[in-house]
Amino acid sequence: MNKINKLAIIPVMLCFFAMGFVDLVGIASNYVKTDLNLSDSVANMLPSLVFFWFLIFSVPTGMLMNKIGQKKTVMLSLVITVASLLMPIFGESFTIMLVSFSLLGIGNALMQTSLNPLVQSVISGGNLASTLTFGQFVKAIASFLAPYIAMWGAISAIPTFGLGWRVLFPIYMVIGIVASLLLASTQIDDP
Repeated sequence: MNKINKLAIIPVMLCFFAMGFVDLVGIASNYVKTDLNLSDSVANMLPSLVFFWFLIFSVPTGMLMNKIGQKKTVMLSLVITVASLLMPIFGESFTIMLVSFSLLGIGNALMQTSLNPLVQSVISGGNLASTLTFGQFVKAIASFLAPYIAMWGAISAIPTFGLGWRVLFPIYMVIGIVASLLLASTQIDDP
């Protein structure tokens, strides 16, 4: 690994953290069900949106990645993810949450398809497997933290700015913006 690639691992790991944002849909759907008085079947549909969009976008993302490059595809995934996290700040109607969770699923499909190949551009040789494993560990941290941040927001243990459990969205949005800026400013040899 050269000096630039050692520094490139930081934004790449933040991207793995951002990949874990998609798991907030599970905990958020419980709060949305309660807040909007949804039936079980409608509330259970929300997490399935993530998998639906992955089904639709995984193959086209591979073609897009070959056309525009791995880094630009990851950047696009971060922009879509940040947009999905911005929407619930302005309200929590069923339409807003439906569009937000759909965009989160689309962003995650783009990221899951393009991030591992980007890691190959940053890491060489025998370190690839351990780096990908560490990336999954970082992703798991985001998944693990989501229920606790939502719970702390719901019981107002942290400043929520009137958002309650939805404070989870701006917190993760800020992390997504930081990941986007760091990745954009990092030079990566993108084949």
